[in-house]
Amino acid sequence: MSLGQQIAENLPFLRRYARALTGSQATGDAFVRATLEAALADEELKRSLDGGRIPLYRAFNKLWTSAHEEEKDSGDVTGEHEAGAQSKLGAITPLSRQALLLTTLEDFTAAQAAQVMDLETSEVEALVSEALADIDREQSTSVLIIEDEPLISMQLEDLVTSIGHEICGTAATRTQAVEAVAEKTPGLVLADIQLADGSSGLDAVDDILAIDSVPVIFITAYPERLLTGDRPEPTYLVTKPFQEETVRAAISQALFFGSSKPLD
Repeated sequence: MSLGQQIAENLPFLRRYARALTGSQATGDAFVRATLEAALADEELKRSLDGGRIPLYRAFNKLWTSAHEEEKDSGDVTGEHEAGAQSKLGAITPLSRQALLLTTLEDFTAAQAAQVMDLETSEVEALVSEALADIDREQSTSVLIIEDEPLISMQLEDLVTSIGHEICGTAATRTQAVEAVAEKTPGLVLADIQLADGSSGLDAVDDILAIDSVPVIFITAYPERLLTGDRPEPTYLVTKPFQEETVRAAISQALFFGSSKPLD
Protein backbone atom coordinates (compact mmCIF):
# COMPACT_ATOMS: atom_id res chain seq x y z
CA MET A 1 0.00 0.00 0.00
CA SER A 2 1.39 3.42 -0.94
CA LEU A 3 1.97 6.14 1.65
CA GLY A 4 -0.89 8.16 0.19
CA GLN A 5 -3.26 5.22 0.54
CA GLN A 6 -2.14 4.62 4.14
CA ILE A 7 -2.80 8.23 5.08
CA ALA A 8 -6.16 8.28 3.30
CA GLU A 9 -7.22 5.11 5.11
CA ASN A 10 -6.31 6.47 8.55
CA LEU A 11 -7.31 10.10 8.03
CA PRO A 12 -10.94 9.73 9.22
CA PHE A 13 -9.71 8.24 12.50
CA LEU A 14 -7.11 10.99 12.96
CA ARG A 15 -9.80 13.63 12.34
CA ARG A 16 -11.99 11.97 14.98
CA TYR A 17 -9.11 12.01 17.47
CA ALA A 18 -8.23 15.62 16.64
CA ARG A 19 -11.86 16.68 17.08
CA ALA A 20 -12.11 15.02 20.50
CA LEU A 21 -8.71 16.33 21.58
CA THR A 22 -9.32 19.97 20.66
CA GLY A 23 -13.08 20.11 21.26
CA SER A 24 -13.77 21.43 17.77
CA GLN A 25 -13.96 19.87 14.33
CA ALA A 26 -12.64 23.05 12.74
CA THR A 27 -9.69 23.29 15.12
CA GLY A 28 -8.97 19.59 14.89
CA ASP A 29 -8.99 19.69 11.10
CA ALA A 30 -6.65 22.68 11.16
CA PHE A 31 -4.09 20.67 13.14
CA VAL A 32 -4.52 17.66 10.84
CA ARG A 33 -4.03 19.89 7.80
CA ALA A 34 -0.95 21.48 9.36
CA THR A 35 0.50 18.02 9.99
CA LEU A 36 0.05 16.99 6.37
CA GLU A 37 1.42 20.31 5.10
CA ALA A 38 4.49 19.88 7.30
CA ALA A 39 5.01 16.40 5.85
CA LEU A 40 4.80 17.74 2.30
CA ALA A 41 7.46 20.33 3.13
CA ASP A 42 9.80 17.92 4.94
CA GLU A 43 10.85 14.79 3.11
CA GLU A 44 12.18 13.12 6.25
CA LEU A 45 8.90 13.70 8.09
CA LYS A 46 7.00 12.44 5.06
CA ARG A 47 9.02 9.19 5.01
CA SER A 48 8.42 8.77 8.74
CA LEU A 49 4.66 8.51 8.15
CA ASP A 50 5.09 5.19 6.37
CA GLY A 51 3.83 2.44 8.66
CA GLY A 52 0.16 3.03 9.41
CA ARG A 53 -1.67 4.83 12.19
CA ILE A 54 1.07 5.07 14.82
CA PRO A 55 3.53 7.24 12.87
CA LEU A 56 0.71 9.43 11.53
CA TYR A 57 -0.69 10.04 15.02
CA ARG A 58 2.86 10.54 16.32
CA ALA A 59 3.49 13.33 13.82
CA PHE A 60 0.14 14.93 14.64
CA ASN A 61 0.75 14.73 18.39
CA LYS A 62 4.18 16.34 18.09
CA LEU A 63 2.69 19.30 16.25
CA TRP A 64 -0.28 19.63 18.59
CA THR A 65 1.84 19.38 21.73
CA SER A 66 4.21 22.08 20.54
CA ALA A 67 1.58 24.47 19.20
CA HIS A 68 -1.76 23.92 20.95
CA GLU A 69 -3.63 26.33 23.16
CA GLU A 70 -6.41 25.16 25.42
CA GLU A 71 -9.45 25.15 23.12
CA LYS A 72 -13.00 25.65 24.27
CA ASP A 73 -15.81 23.74 22.66
CA SER A 74 -16.83 25.75 19.60
CA GLY A 75 -20.23 24.14 19.38
CA ASP A 76 -19.45 21.95 16.38
CA VAL A 77 -18.61 18.74 18.24
CA THR A 78 -20.81 16.03 16.81
CA GLY A 79 -21.92 12.70 18.20
CA GLU A 80 -23.45 11.74 21.52
CA HIS A 81 -20.22 10.31 22.93
CA GLU A 82 -18.03 13.24 21.95
CA ALA A 83 -20.52 15.85 23.19
CA GLY A 84 -20.68 14.11 26.56
CA ALA A 85 -16.93 13.64 26.72
CA GLN A 86 -16.08 17.26 25.93
CA SER A 87 -17.77 18.48 29.10
CA LYS A 88 -15.19 16.47 31.07
CA LEU A 89 -12.09 16.77 28.90
CA GLY A 90 -11.44 20.36 29.92
CA ALA A 91 -10.65 19.29 33.48
CA ILE A 92 -7.96 16.83 32.34
CA THR A 93 -4.37 17.92 31.71
CA PRO A 94 -3.31 17.84 28.03
CA LEU A 95 -0.98 14.82 28.35
CA SER A 96 -3.56 12.81 30.28
CA ARG A 97 -6.20 13.81 27.74
CA GLN A 98 -4.05 12.47 24.89
CA ALA A 99 -3.33 9.22 26.72
CA LEU A 100 -6.99 8.68 27.59
CA LEU A 101 -8.31 9.37 24.09
CA LEU A 102 -5.63 7.26 22.41
CA THR A 103 -6.41 4.24 24.59
CA THR A 104 -10.21 4.61 24.63
CA LEU A 105 -11.61 6.45 21.63
CA GLU A 106 -8.79 5.31 19.31
CA ASP A 107 -8.33 1.86 20.91
CA PHE A 108 -4.52 1.92 20.94
CA THR A 109 -2.78 -0.24 23.52
CA ALA A 110 -0.77 1.56 26.18
CA ALA A 111 2.41 0.50 24.38
CA GLN A 112 1.16 1.89 21.06
CA ALA A 113 0.03 5.13 22.72
CA ALA A 114 3.51 5.38 24.24
CA GLN A 115 4.99 5.29 20.75
CA VAL A 116 2.60 8.01 19.62
CA MET A 117 3.42 10.21 22.61
CA ASP A 118 7.17 9.46 22.84
CA LEU A 119 6.76 8.18 26.38
CA GLU A 120 7.33 4.94 28.27
CA THR A 121 4.39 2.53 28.50
CA SER A 122 4.34 2.92 32.28
CA GLU A 123 4.06 6.71 31.86
CA VAL A 124 1.03 6.33 29.57
CA GLU A 125 -0.61 3.94 32.02
CA ALA A 126 -0.05 6.46 34.82
CA LEU A 127 -1.52 9.27 32.71
CA VAL A 128 -4.61 7.20 31.89
CA SER A 129 -5.07 6.34 35.57
CA GLU A 130 -4.76 10.03 36.42
CA ALA A 131 -7.37 10.97 33.82
CA LEU A 132 -9.78 8.29 34.98
CA ALA A 133 -9.33 9.38 38.60
CA ASP A 134 -10.14 12.96 37.58
CA ILE A 135 -13.29 11.73 35.84
CA ASP A 136 -14.29 9.65 38.85
CA ARG A 137 -13.98 12.70 41.12
CA GLU A 138 -15.99 14.90 38.79
CA GLN A 139 -18.63 12.36 37.78
CA SER A 140 -20.17 10.92 40.91
CA THR A 141 -23.42 9.18 40.05
CA SER A 142 -26.02 6.67 41.23
CA VAL A 143 -25.65 3.05 40.15
CA LEU A 144 -28.19 0.25 39.71
CA ILE A 145 -26.77 -3.26 40.09
CA ILE A 146 -28.67 -6.08 38.37
CA GLU A 147 -27.09 -9.26 39.74
CA ASP A 148 -28.64 -12.44 41.17
CA GLU A 149 -25.58 -13.72 43.06
CA PRO A 150 -25.56 -11.98 46.49
CA LEU A 151 -21.80 -12.18 47.02
CA ILE A 152 -21.04 -10.67 43.63
CA SER A 153 -23.69 -8.01 44.15
CA MET A 154 -22.09 -7.04 47.48
CA GLN A 155 -18.63 -7.02 45.87
CA LEU A 156 -19.88 -4.65 43.18
CA GLU A 157 -21.59 -2.44 45.78
CA ASP A 158 -18.34 -2.11 47.72
CA LEU A 159 -16.41 -1.34 44.54
CA VAL A 160 -18.90 1.27 43.33
CA THR A 161 -19.02 3.10 46.68
CA SER A 162 -15.22 2.95 47.08
CA ILE A 163 -14.80 5.15 43.98
CA GLY A 164 -17.32 7.74 45.14
CA HIS A 165 -20.61 6.61 43.61
CA GLU A 166 -23.83 5.70 45.39
CA ILE A 167 -26.08 2.67 44.99
CA CYS A 168 -29.61 3.62 43.98
CA GLY A 169 -30.82 0.03 43.93
CA THR A 170 -30.06 -3.64 43.46
CA ALA A 171 -32.12 -6.19 41.55
CA ALA A 172 -31.97 -9.94 41.08
CA THR A 173 -34.71 -10.17 38.43
CA ARG A 174 -35.98 -8.21 35.45
CA THR A 175 -39.10 -7.16 37.37
CA GLN A 176 -37.07 -5.87 40.31
CA ALA A 177 -34.84 -3.90 37.93
CA VAL A 178 -37.81 -2.16 36.32
CA GLU A 179 -39.31 -1.41 39.75
CA ALA A 180 -35.99 0.07 40.92
CA VAL A 181 -35.77 2.37 37.90
CA ALA A 182 -39.39 3.47 38.43
CA GLU A 183 -38.34 4.78 41.84
CA LYS A 184 -35.12 6.48 40.69
CA THR A 185 -33.40 6.67 37.31
CA PRO A 186 -29.78 5.57 37.70
CA GLY A 187 -26.79 7.27 36.14
CA LEU A 188 -25.18 3.90 35.38
CA VAL A 189 -26.29 0.25 35.21
CA LEU A 190 -24.14 -2.80 35.97
CA ALA A 191 -26.02 -5.83 34.65
CA ASP A 192 -25.63 -9.58 34.67
CA ILE A 193 -27.32 -11.51 31.86
CA GLN A 194 -28.71 -14.65 33.55
CA LEU A 195 -30.91 -13.65 36.49
CA ALA A 196 -32.41 -15.52 39.43
CA ASP A 197 -35.88 -16.31 38.09
CA GLY A 198 -34.68 -17.25 34.62
CA SER A 199 -35.28 -13.75 33.30
CA SER A 200 -32.69 -11.92 31.24
CA GLY A 201 -30.55 -8.94 32.16
CA LEU A 202 -30.61 -8.09 28.46
CA ASP A 203 -34.38 -7.65 28.56
CA ALA A 204 -34.11 -5.71 31.83
CA VAL A 205 -31.65 -3.31 30.21
CA ASP A 206 -33.93 -2.94 27.16
CA ASP A 207 -36.76 -2.00 29.55
CA ILE A 208 -34.54 0.58 31.26
CA LEU A 209 -33.26 2.10 28.01
CA ALA A 210 -36.87 2.47 26.83
CA ILE A 211 -37.35 4.79 29.81
CA ASP A 212 -34.10 6.74 29.61
CA SER A 213 -30.64 6.53 28.00
CA VAL A 214 -28.01 5.54 30.55
CA PRO A 215 -24.59 3.90 30.21
CA VAL A 216 -24.68 0.13 30.76
CA ILE A 217 -21.87 -2.28 31.62
CA PHE A 218 -22.63 -5.98 31.24
CA ILE A 219 -20.78 -8.20 33.71
CA THR A 220 -21.37 -11.83 32.81
CA ALA A 221 -20.01 -15.33 32.60
CA TYR A 222 -21.85 -15.74 29.30
CA PRO A 223 -20.41 -13.13 26.90
CA GLU A 224 -21.34 -15.31 23.92
CA ARG A 225 -24.99 -14.46 24.56
CA LEU A 226 -24.25 -10.90 23.50
CA LEU A 227 -22.74 -12.05 20.21
CA THR A 228 -25.75 -13.75 18.66
CA GLY A 229 -26.35 -11.10 16.02
CA ASP A 230 -29.83 -10.45 17.40
CA ARG A 231 -28.76 -7.41 19.42
CA PRO A 232 -26.19 -4.65 19.02
CA GLU A 233 -22.95 -5.61 20.69
CA PRO A 234 -22.52 -3.66 23.95
CA THR A 235 -19.91 -0.98 24.31
CA TYR A 236 -18.84 -2.24 27.74
CA LEU A 237 -18.59 -5.95 28.51
CA VAL A 238 -16.73 -7.47 31.48
CA THR A 239 -16.38 -11.23 31.72
CA LYS A 240 -16.72 -13.13 35.00
CA PRO A 241 -14.69 -13.89 36.99
CA PHE A 242 -13.66 -10.26 36.82
CA GLN A 243 -10.81 -8.17 38.16
CA GLU A 244 -11.99 -5.17 40.15
CA GLU A 245 -9.61 -2.89 38.23
CA THR A 246 -11.28 -3.97 34.98
CA VAL A 247 -14.71 -3.01 36.32
CA ARG A 248 -13.34 0.25 37.72
CA ALA A 249 -11.87 1.21 34.33
CA ALA A 250 -15.11 0.27 32.53
CA ILE A 251 -17.12 2.46 34.93
CA SER A 252 -14.85 5.44 34.34
CA GLN A 253 -14.99 5.05 30.58
CA ALA A 254 -18.77 4.51 30.49
CA LEU A 255 -19.33 7.67 32.53
CA PHE A 256 -16.78 9.59 30.47
CA PHE A 257 -18.58 8.88 27.20
CA GLY A 258 -21.98 9.09 28.85
CA SER A 259 -23.88 6.60 26.67
CA SER A 260 -24.60 2.91 26.26
CA LYS A 261 -24.31 3.20 22.47
CA PRO A 262 -21.20 2.12 20.54
CA LEU A 263 -18.74 4.72 19.31
CA ASP A 264 -19.17 5.88 15.73
